[in-house]
Amino acid sequence: MSDPLQIKRLLRRPQFLAAAKGASEARGAVVIQRLERGDGSPHIGLGFTATKKIGGAVQRNRAKRRLREAARAMLAQHGVPGSDYVFIARMGTTERAWDRLLDDVKSTLTRLATPKAHKPSHARAPSGQDRQNP
Repeated sequence: MSDPLQIKRLLRRPQFLAAAKGASEARGAVVIQRLERGDGSPHIGLGFTATKKIGGAVQRNRAKRRLREAARAMLAQHGVPGSDYVFIARMGTTERAWDRLLDDVKSTLTRLATPKAHKPSHARAPSGQDRQNP
């Protein structure tokens, strides 16, 4: 039997700023940022934030409570150990139907867990003045 997933809260501003430098995905009513720490620790760091655009303190707290419950429900199956996650509430977080919010969180966590394939950049042709005429 495997050990239960260890979750530690992100509490300090530098932890949130570090997570902002990692990968980020937005779906529906939530934005999730993920930073792979690379420190060898298997725990998951978890933080929540809501800006004043969401509304007053009551609305922001409600949005964060909903995100905490959604994270509790989905992180065990879809979270990557050794990573820090920051859940950011968007405008519709407090009004979003619970099933749709869970779906947003699940799809975002799944998207962040799969490494993105490197897309080759299409090199643009140099401007006309740099080209040699045949």
